[in-house]
Amino acid sequence: MIPPDLARQAEWARRQERSNMAMLRVMTWISLQLGRRIARGLLFGISFYFLLFASAARQASHAYLRRALGRAPRLRELFWHFHTFATCTHDRVYLLNDRLDLFDIQVHGAAALEAVLAAGHGAFLIGAHLGSFEVVRAVGRQRLGRRVTMVMYENNAIKINAALAAINPAAVQEIIPLGQLDSMLQVRARLDEGMVLGVLGDRTLDRDPVLPVKFLGETANFPRGPMRLAAALECPVLFLTGLHLGGNRYAIHFEPLADFTGIERKGRDAAIREALAAYAATLERHCRGAPFNWFNFFDFWRGPAGGGRDAA
Repeated sequence: MIPPDLARQAEWARRQERSNMAMLRVMTWISLQLGRRIARGLLFGISFYFLLFASAARQASHAYLRRALGRAPRLRELFWHFHTFATCTHDRVYLLNDRLDLFDIQVHGAAALEAVLAAGHGAFLIGAHLGSFEVVRAVGRQRLGRRVTMVMYENNAIKINAALAAINPAAVQEIIPLGQLDSMLQVRARLDEGMVLGVLGDRTLDRDPVLPVKFLGETANFPRGPMRLAAALECPVLFLTGLHLGGNRYAIHFEPLADFTGIERKGRDAAIREALAAYAATLERHCRGAPFNWFNFFDFWRGPAGGGRDAA
C-alpha cells in the first residue's frame, strides 16, 4: 500500500482527473446505443479541447514527439497524439462489452507467449502506457482463452475498477495490488495457476528505485520494480503492447524480453539492468514506429519515471 504520508507524488499521480463517472456513463450509453461512428465524432471535439486548454500535456506531447519523430512536431501531429489517446480510451467501452467484432486486430508473437505458457508456470508480461492494454486483455480473454490479471498500485486499482464498473459492472478486473505484504505471494500463486500477469513498466512513484537508461536519445529513469519482481520470481518476461493503427485497426505484439529462470541472487542486479535496457530499446522501437500511441503526457525525462525530482 502506498504510504498515506507520501510527501512527494510523481507528476502523473498528482494530475487531476478532468472526467467524472456521470460523464463516463453518458459516453458509454452514447457509444453503445448510437454506435462507434457517431460516438467517435465527439472525440474530435474532446481532442481539440485538450489541445487548446491542456497546456502542460501539450508541452509534454511536443517534447516527446520531438524525440520520437526526430524533428519538431506539426500542430496536426500534436492533435493526432491527443486524438489517438482519446480513441484508445473510447474503444475500451466496446472491448469491455465484448464487441471484438467491431475491430480488425492482428496478433504478432503469439507463439512466444504460448511457448512460455506451455512450461506450465503462467506468463509475466511488461507493457507501457503505449496503445491499448484493454485490447490485449480482450483478445486474451476471447481468442486465447486466457485471463490477463494486472499488477499495479492499489490506488490506481481502485480508480480503474471504478471506471470499468461505470462502463460495464460485469467487467471489473482482478488486480493484484503492489506494495502489500502478500503481493509477492499473490503473484506467485497466479503464475503457478498458469495465469497471464501484466504490469506497466514506465511509471513509478518518487520513493521507488529507478535505473537511468537511454531512451529516445536521452537518459530517462525507469522503475526497477517490475523487473526486480520478475527476477525474484525467476520467470521469463515478455514485452507486450496493443498499438492503434487508425480506424478500427489494432496490432498486438508479444516479444521475448528477458529470462530470469535460474539466475542466482548475486547475478540479479546485472540481469535487471540488462533487462531494463532491453525494455527501453523495445519501447523506443515501437514509439518510433507508432509515435502517437505513447500516452505519458508529462515530462518523462525529468527525474524519476513519472516526474519526480531525485533518482532513488
